[in-house]
Amino acid sequence: MAYRFHKLAQYIRGWMGYFGISDYYRPIPELDHWLRRRVRMCYWKQWRYVRTKVRNLLSLGTSKRQAILTAISSESYWRLSRTLATQTGMTNQWLKTQGLISIRDLWMKAHGYA
Repeated sequence: MAYRFHKLAQYIRGWMGYFGISDYYRPIPELDHWLRRRVRMCYWKQWRYVRTKVRNLLSLGTSKRQAILTAISSESYWRLSRTLATQTGMTNQWLKTQGLISIRDLWMKAHGYA
């Protein structure tokens, strides 16, 4: 995942260099939300097995019941990336410590709000 975050950061910085001059803020939070959900989906896919999913969610602070119910679900990876268990375990702060940069933060910094 470190390589993936590195390449993603390069891409986002380049994208912000090109599109960041726009004053139109409306799509920025939606893109940021979509990106975090996509990264959660990648982690969920990487964990593969039910035991691994439950163990990792419990270590991230999700309740045992939610972790088990989410791990045994047969829903798609994309759908499960928006569940309560994945969002309480893989919080925005945790994703930031993993190396994910925020499009919203970069836009705010480029426009002098930060």
